[in-house]
Amino acid sequence: MKIREAVSSDRPAIRDVARRSLEASYSLGPKAITSAIEEWYDEERIEEVLDDESNRLILVGEQDGQVVGLSESVLSGDSIGTILWLHVDPAYRGEGIGSALFDETHGELHDRGAETLQGRVLADNVEGNSFYEDRGFERAGTGEVDIAGRTYVENLYTDADELGRERITDDGRTVYVDHNNHESGSMAPFHVVHVTEGGSDRYGYFCSNCETLANAMDSMGRIECDNCGNVRKPMRWDAAYL
Repeated sequence: MKIREAVSSDRPAIRDVARRSLEASYSLGPKAITSAIEEWYDEERIEEVLDDESNRLILVGEQDGQVVGLSESVLSGDSIGTILWLHVDPAYRGEGIGSALFDETHGELHDRGAETLQGRVLADNVEGNSFYEDRGFERAGTGEVDIAGRTYVENLYTDADELGRERITDDGRTVYVDHNNHESGSMAPFHVVHVTEGGSDRYGYFCSNCETLANAMDSMGRIECDNCGNVRKPMRWDAAYL
């Protein structure tokens, strides 16, 4: 199997592998899966990721000239590499493709400056959680994601000993970024910001893509960073880590 960076002509194959992976992993109706594919694997969005060569990365696993798996990851401004997605075509699971994609992604993020690696996976995805635990990752925190109108807990795994809270100043006020508590973003995670180091009273969100505060959330749960355009939309789909 060959692992390489994705190119524009891979977009249809990426969508196809992601769709089959979702269909095999979840009891979701066709309309829900179609909505997820259009939300996260729209060809224009894939092209945007491919164009951002410095911070965002899509790798594909190719076997006999066919794309059979993919990983999507991002390098945040705080030197944290986060694996957002890891999909393997159900017909090729059990052949070590997911592990090979993970290892290659890990190495590439490290070469680009990542000092810490994170992975995100839904709490009820037993195989996904085991995937990270088997590689020595520790569960560092949780977040919440909305899937088809339902809220799910998402576990955050890291290879760092501890992430914790970081003190920053906003307009002369000291607040605390919780690196163990996050919301999904289109470019990179939004970390929850607290008024106190102990975690009482939420102040807003910290965009890890450009390292600025993004406090606005609308009634539908959408957060948008005014500085870089990173968006937290009220839907995210977990992947199959096989």
